[in-house]
Amino acid sequence: MARPPGKRNSTIHLLSGGEKALTAVSLLFAFFELNPAPFCVLDEVDAPMDDANVERYAGVLKQLGEKTQLLFITHNKITMEVADILVGVTMAEPGVSRLVAVDVAEAAAMAAQ
Repeated sequence: MARPPGKRNSTIHLLSGGEKALTAVSLLFAFFELNPAPFCVLDEVDAPMDDANVERYAGVLKQLGEKTQLLFITHNKITMEVADILVGVTMAEPGVSRLVAVDVAEAAAMAAQ
């Protein structure tokens, strides 16, 4: 049984994809509040969510990141905004991939100068 805010009690099968993802990740984050782990890997958890729920998710990631080292894989710009370090793969020419890492705080400091 799941009961997101503003919804009646229902089985998880009656929820949308975003509501299912948010409900599942809420349970996972509750476990981390109870018993924090040293790190957590999340892969495209925010993909089915709408922008309002992605903002909530990103806020919780920021809070959880104070206690736990997070590695999250995403294509969502809203989620990327809470990251301290961005790592990506670029392909300047076909067949040649390069890893690119950016420290967000350092890049912002350079941009401010």
